[in-house]
Amino acid sequence: MTPRTLFSPRLALRPWRPEDLEPLFAINGDPDSMRHFPAPMTRAESDAWAERMQTHMEAHGWGFWVVEERGGAPFVGVVGLMTVPWEARFTPAVEIGWRITPGFRFRGYAEEAARAALDFAFGELHLPEVVSFTVPGNEGSWRLMERLGMRADGTFEHPRLPPGHPLRQHLLYRLAAPPGG
Repeated sequence: MTPRTLFSPRLALRPWRPEDLEPLFAINGDPDSMRHFPAPMTRAESDAWAERMQTHMEAHGWGFWVVEERGGAPFVGVVGLMTVPWEARFTPAVEIGWRITPGFRFRGYAEEAARAALDFAFGELHLPEVVSFTVPGNEGSWRLMERLGMRADGTFEHPRLPPGHPLRQHLLYRLAAPPGG
């Protein structure tokens, strides 16, 4: 399926290009950027993650898009939608997530891009709901979830992390499609 490109006032959410792998690794390999994940990724792990994102986008026409400034920086980060690939009390589900390059944080780009992705999820995909999740210590992400209108729905144990892992407990947020959406 042909991948879609989305636009917001300042940003384009576009399909992947080979030159996106290096700036993606700058996020995925950065200990500070990945502090709420089990570990920073190696270059091979980051490239494999990008390949999974590209494969999903090619199969569905949507997924995690590369975010670029319109008329500016070609890589701000990645924001998008993904089918949750494991079982939990809320699956099957589509999640929304984001990873923004450190130099572009605190400019509202994650929120702007996430709103464009949510508009697509509800307006074109007609999804009944989108979820998001993070560890309790990732206040920036769960605050963004709240600004997006998502509502907290308790916690869950992330099934891909072993029992006792300090990041296993996750907060779950949900956003239902707007009426008529």
